[in-house]
Amino acid sequence: MNLKKFLNEEQDPKAVEKLLGRINSLLTSQETMEYIAVQKKPVLNLSLDCIALTNRRIIFCRPKNFGLSMDFQDYSWVDVADCHIKEGIVGSTFMVKTTQHFTNMMDYLPKNQARKLYQFAQEVEERMRGVRREKNLETLRASAGGVTVNNATPIITQPQMFQEEKKPLLIENEDPFALLQKLKGLKESGVISPEEFETKKNEILSRV
Repeated sequence: MNLKKFLNEEQDPKAVEKLLGRINSLLTSQETMEYIAVQKKPVLNLSLDCIALTNRRIIFCRPKNFGLSMDFQDYSWVDVADCHIKEGIVGSTFMVKTTQHFTNMMDYLPKNQARKLYQFAQEVEERMRGVRREKNLETLRASAGGVTVNNATPIITQPQMFQEEKKPLLIENEDPFALLQKLKGLKESGVISPEEFETKKNEILSRV
């Protein structure tokens, strides 16, 4: 285990080595440790709490029973809505808020370590916002599905991550005014563009 990777902000090597040994046993396939911040209270504390960041999640680690056991709370990056820090006189507090409005926090973190947590979290959050946007768009498309023409291709193809593909929009044989309402809803939701709406609207009206 290369401890130097995790000791850039003056973490206690012995504490990090002990904590990493436990955290590594939790890692899944293709999951890697990226950073660890260790709590430093102003009083003697033999069981140090820590926050570990991996390429997949944030893990809060809190030893119990004088270090004989460990309580782990983890959050997948895609479920993290916001991370921020609050700096005090004797350390910083790192806070996480999830998309389900659950909040977790850890105080007495050395300021440099808390800033490193925040920097890493902000970089990942930006990527995860894009992932959530794609998921929300996919949900919108699925809920608006079923509008096809001549038994051909659906209005919207399933999206790939960070990429959209659009196939020709065709209209099936159903009430033209109902179809116009559906298409209007798709346009207002951003599922189809105004140009696509106009094209399909003209197609429908030409059949009336």
